[in-house]
Amino acid sequence: MSTQLPDKGKVSAEIFDTIILPHLGAKKDTVLVGPQHGVDVGVIDIGGGQVMALTSDPVFIVPQYGWRRAAWFAVNILASDAATSGLAPTYMAVDLNLPLSITRDEFEEMWLAFTEECERLGIAIISGHTGRYAGCGYPMVGGATVMSVGSETKYVTPKGARVGDRVIITKGAAIEAAGLFAVTFPAKVAAAYGEDFAEKAQDIFYQMSVVEDCLVAASAGVRDGGVTAMHDATECGVWGGLFEVAQASNVGMTIDKESIIVQDAVRKICRLFDIDPYSSISEGTLVITCRPRKVKEVLERLGEAGIAATVVGEVTPAEKGITYAERGTTHVLEHPRVDPFWTAFDREIGAG
Repeated sequence: MSTQLPDKGKVSAEIFDTIILPHLGAKKDTVLVGPQHGVDVGVIDIGGGQVMALTSDPVFIVPQYGWRRAAWFAVNILASDAATSGLAPTYMAVDLNLPLSITRDEFEEMWLAFTEECERLGIAIISGHTGRYAGCGYPMVGGATVMSVGSETKYVTPKGARVGDRVIITKGAAIEAAGLFAVTFPAKVAAAYGEDFAEKAQDIFYQMSVVEDCLVAASAGVRDGGVTAMHDATECGVWGGLFEVAQASNVGMTIDKESIIVQDAVRKICRLFDIDPYSSISEGTLVITCRPRKVKEVLERLGEAGIAATVVGEVTPAEKGITYAERGTTHVLEHPRVDPFWTAFDREIGAG
């Protein structure tokens, strides 16, 4: 029995497993990490004790955010997945398939902001394609590949979590959902909570990156020396991110829900738009697993960088499953499958 493609968003695990995964072109011994569930980077051996971690994503430009803010967001979405390898993003190849409506001035403002953010992050743009075409529209205006280069002993993937590791989460739940709602519907936020709150809530937008989180955490050491896995909580949020790390590493987890940060502004925005913060999209939230003896140092380094983080649980054997505790009751953690953000966002857009 065939499974239909989804109306929107990523394809199902069944489609990935039966159509994509068995058909990956030529086989190469230099591929150290290939496509798999919950793993956002591929890793290849480039010789001399060096590896390259690569990730590809859409170029996501939303003009309503303002061109500069939209460009910042696009670059950091692309760079964040690469940084979860523990290696600093180094190069980018970018393809822009722009709508016919974009003007020269708009493109120049967007592109200059895009490249300025790449320069700030240390990313060189090395190749690409740029054009305007009928049938292309915002927000998906092309795609890009970000590459991180570093030592073969210094990278991690979400496959690396080990029994006994502690689970750390940075910034808290629903960062992206709250940030996008705050900048897209400021009038509704202001009507509910006041102009001052609405203005400050828009600052959440600039938390939607895990590049610094990843590099600071990895600076404490990786693998046996500290951080064993990192994964940004994008679609399906914190619950999805935790589930994906556990699945990729073939482990279980015990999570204390009440230890997961939910910023006050985030909680209020999620309540206003009637979404669950724990299962809502959260670019900017990093899931880290770490050897117990290095947890204190990782937390201290994150704190010194101004990045809030808490220990929320422990990695357990796979047979114990993935569970979370809330108010003294233990629940089985299942992947949310459907992120509530998109339905709520579409509803608000439809309401004008």
